[in-house]
Amino acid sequence: MVSNHGRGERGERGAERGAQDTAALAAALRLAMGRIVRRLRQAHAVGYLTLSGVSVLARLAAAGPDSPGALAELERVRPQAMATTLAGLVQRGLVGRAPDATDGRRSIVSITEAGRTVLAERRSESVGRLAHALDDFTPGA
Repeated sequence: MVSNHGRGERGERGAERGAQDTAALAAALRLAMGRIVRRLRQAHAVGYLTLSGVSVLARLAAAGPDSPGALAELERVRPQAMATTLAGLVQRGLVGRAPDATDGRRSIVSITEAGRTVLAERRSESVGRLAHALDDFTPGA
């Protein structure tokens, strides 16, 4: 009769080794991600558009027009902060306001073609910066 005792120990050692491999991979990934994020932040061009503004443009482009109050809730900011963000976007012609058809006291905000263009350019720049940062981690680069 063959004992299962040895197999159990090997199975436990294999599980321990697997957990160690996973932990080592997680540590290496965390380090690499930290380096990439730092490089992206260093390369980030400071422009006239805030991160909040970009986020609102992206949300409007993806989900369609919405009210300032709903946008504030979705972005998890105070209505006053959203009002400031929207005022800047309206001033630059990146979003437009129209009265709500069902409630004249409210307004509905939508992205303009200029806003879509700025958002597309911004995304293209971001992808380029990410690709450049990843070059440092590509073998042979």
